[in-house]
Amino acid sequence: MTTIADRISIAQSQIAQAAQNCSRNSEEVTLLAVSKTKPISDIIEAYQAGQRCFGENYVQEGEEKVIALKQDYNDIEWHFIGPLQSNKSRIIAEHFDWMHTLSRDKIAKRLNEQRPKDKSPLKVCIQVNISNEASKSGVSPEEVNKLAQIIAELPHLTLRGLMAIPTATEDVNLQSREFAQLENLYLELKLQYPSVDTLSMGMSSDLAIAIEHGSTMVRIGTGIFGSRA
Repeated sequence: MTTIADRISIAQSQIAQAAQNCSRNSEEVTLLAVSKTKPISDIIEAYQAGQRCFGENYVQEGEEKVIALKQDYNDIEWHFIGPLQSNKSRIIAEHFDWMHTLSRDKIAKRLNEQRPKDKSPLKVCIQVNISNEASKSGVSPEEVNKLAQIIAELPHLTLRGLMAIPTATEDVNLQSREFAQLENLYLELKLQYPSVDTLSMGMSSDLAIAIEHGSTMVRIGTGIFGSRA
């Protein structure tokens, strides 16, 4: 039976192989371990295997984990990757390092106001609804620049890039088209804002295609922590 440390090593090898296949440096791609619904003991086990970046989807659960671990594991980088209601924005502003799912100017302004002044600016990615699915959050590709301009003027936020969840499909060509579209948006944004350096896309099933299209951060949960109950 494989351990969490084994599975982290496997994920890192998959990232390295995917990067090599498209002549990229694997160090350009960060592994984000998605620890939602998993116990703190699993996070500690992953930490002991060298993992430092963790993603949480649920506000209250994430807050509890950050508070429980901040004293003894204060070099963990916490990423919020789930949907956020405006009435819970303060928790993200006060406890997290990154916010991947920003898609509304109202939330951006609240996070900016609520970010503690003794903390560095909250790193944010704009979530893009690249597949144009009604059930998914995110701005349309056409709306990216408008939101980016608003974020750039908020002193307690730093725009780091884009995030997307592509269509759940086994159609490799469709996945590739969506990733290519997001990569183009990212490269355009990068030309306008020096702080932009992050393209958060790709999970276990589409990691190789995502990396081929410029992903700098892949999100892996089940592949590291096992199935969720």
